[in-house]
Amino acid sequence: MKVIQQLIDYFEVRGKLGSRQKDQLIKKGYWKLHDPNEVQSLAQQVGQEFLFEVTGEPHGPLWGTDIYTSDSALAVACVHAGLLRVGEAGLVKVTMVKPLPIYKGTTRHGVTSGDWTTGWAGAYEVELIRK
Repeated sequence: MKVIQQLIDYFEVRGKLGSRQKDQLIKKGYWKLHDPNEVQSLAQQVGQEFLFEVTGEPHGPLWGTDIYTSDSALAVACVHAGLLRVGEAGLVKVTMVKPLPIYKGTTRHGVTSGDWTTGWAGAYEVELIRK
């Protein structure tokens, strides 16, 4: 099933999968977009990539810069990283990465992330696929 998921993700990212085709695959249980609120539950899947439809948000929990703690709000991280503007929707790829010992906060694109200095069990980075 993982290979099927990877193939579907491949075609989705390249715009070769129409919305009707995607809906059929979802109904059959072969593919799904992940809910932005489930990032933390994916924390232990280091190296795995997941697709999310996200609308940029200006406020919410956010720790780190470029690599964010797994409990950071994905919609806020997308604005902080400059991938989306507030209220703008897009398809993003989240890659779960090895946690850092500390996460440095910054202010970028009107969003401030905090420092987290005691380590955290999960982390991710984001990449824009399409708006």
